[in-house]
Amino acid sequence: MSENLASLRRSMRIPLPHWLRQFLRHPGAVCGALIVLLMVVMALTAGIFYPKDPLRIVAMPEIWPFTDWRYPLGTDSLGRDIAALIVHGARATLMIGLAASLAATLIGVSIGAAAAWFGGWVDETLMRIAELFQVIPNVVFVLTVVSVLGPHMGNIIIAVALVSWQPIARLTRAEFLSWRDREFVLACRASGMADHQIVVKEILPNVLPPVIVMASLVIAGAILYESVVSFLGLGDPNLASWGRLVGEGRTLIRSSWYICAVPGVAIMLAVLALNLVGDGLNDALNPKLRERE
Repeated sequence: MSENLASLRRSMRIPLPHWLRQFLRHPGAVCGALIVLLMVVMALTAGIFYPKDPLRIVAMPEIWPFTDWRYPLGTDSLGRDIAALIVHGARATLMIGLAASLAATLIGVSIGAAAAWFGGWVDETLMRIAELFQVIPNVVFVLTVVSVLGPHMGNIIIAVALVSWQPIARLTRAEFLSWRDREFVLACRASGMADHQIVVKEILPNVLPPVIVMASLVIAGAILYESVVSFLGLGDPNLASWGRLVGEGRTLIRSSWYICAVPGVAIMLAVLALNLVGDGLNDALNPKLRERE
């Protein structure tokens, strides 16, 4: 009877993909994924718990955390609810991070694939362009682009994407070069398959795993860039931003240090969680590690 129950339980188990099992074996990655999930829930429910404008003044300035149940994280120097700013700031942070990562991934994969597939002068030209972007200090370039185009979310996304696509392009190029002359690719060429079909259907699926890992790290970098831009007062004034809250509270760091500490901890946890998720994805999707195991 017990053997029948054990076999029934085994049959009822849902088989998990190998990469997901590997990811779940990484304690740090699981913790990071839980923190990211919490950020997503905060972003999705921000309008439910705080339906009004988070930038409005709601109380006296500099109410310390946990002294008034209506404002659990206190108020800033203007009297705005810090909890509302943190929750709505998670939405802006995730939007900028995901959009910048997606844009940088599309640019990097396109340039890296073209450089590796065509080779010759195309490869030289595209790689020299990538090196030109790498020579420019990233923070200075982001601040310059935002200053020229204006303090808007879309412009911040463009600026961050422009400084983040080079590592993805180099990684894609290296992966494409390793797969370009494989037997199955040569067989596809011999059968008359078009170049774009070979690239999209045969090579790109094998290149995506390390690119996904890199893209997750780009999200963390985008959050830091947005925080720097907002800290210096160049962020979108119509959005609640963690970086801007840190920047506005730095003048009161001696008397009301929590105004800087609360959003600073939020930024630290977000970047740390995304890096942990990236490490977990690297362990789960890296074929060399799988072969070693």
